[in-house]
Amino acid sequence: MLATLAGVGALAACQDRGAPDAPAAFDYTLLDGVPRHSAGLHGQVVLVNFWATSCAICVREMPRFVATHRQFGPRGLQTLAVAVREDPPALVSSFAQSRGLPFGVAIDNTGAIATAFGGVRGTPTSLLLDRSGRIVWRHEGEPDFDALHLRLAALLGAPGPLTA
Repeated sequence: MLATLAGVGALAACQDRGAPDAPAAFDYTLLDGVPRHSAGLHGQVVLVNFWATSCAICVREMPRFVATHRQFGPRGLQTLAVAVREDPPALVSSFAQSRGLPFGVAIDNTGAIATAFGGVRGTPTSLLLDRSGRIVWRHEGEPDFDALHLRLAALLGAPGPLTA
């Protein structure tokens, strides 16, 4: 219990300075063509990962995001993978399909999604939103998935994380 509470306290400490408390509203379209609005994410714990098919770290970590989504999705986690605007849509679609990504994938073709999150300096960049829509964690580079799982368990009110 104490470790969970410490994990919750560490959430805010992990947020980058200058990052907004909550992303600005944004529209996005999933690869399946379904248009969405960020308001639909409110009330949920959301893991957002900005990535690129040309980013070796992004490609290497994607199976860990899949495992994380499969582990915590049943507990209420929503995951959104946002390909950066430089990524060719056909390549993003092929990547998502060939790897069976089980979560929403969008292409930030205008940069509006990255802007809504206070800007993204590079890939990979991952963010975690709590149920009130606040950014409680932001990480550039490959995350420590064990630490991420502890954060998710605390936010979801779920038992401790399983290994992925």
